[in-house]
Amino acid sequence: MTEIKETAEKSFEKFLQTYGEKHLKVAQYLRKDKDVLLTFFDFPASQWQHIRTPNAIASLFATVKLRTAKTRGCLSHKTRELMAYQLIQSAAKRWIHLRGSDHTAEVY
Repeated sequence: MTEIKETAEKSFEKFLQTYGEKHLKVAQYLRKDKDVLLTFFDFPASQWQHIRTPNAIASLFATVKLRTAKTRGCLSHKTRELMAYQLIQSAAKRWIHLRGSDHTAEVY
């Protein structure tokens, strides 16, 4: 077992000790699924970035959905579309390009 996985297991147990008494059901579910939750650490560290890469599209539209839901009734249809467009443009500045995307043509 790697040192990082051992650290993760210690942190997991510390979390359960700290919050387990207050939130019994949650602690039971976490204990039951401990192996599944810590499977991430069974993979080589070089693959971790690819495993935990979030779904960028879902993340983006969650932001737009949140903002438009909060302003419901305050905007016209046209201004709501403009606000969504501006939010997408703002989020696009922070997007991370996928590693190896320059090799896509070679693979194809």
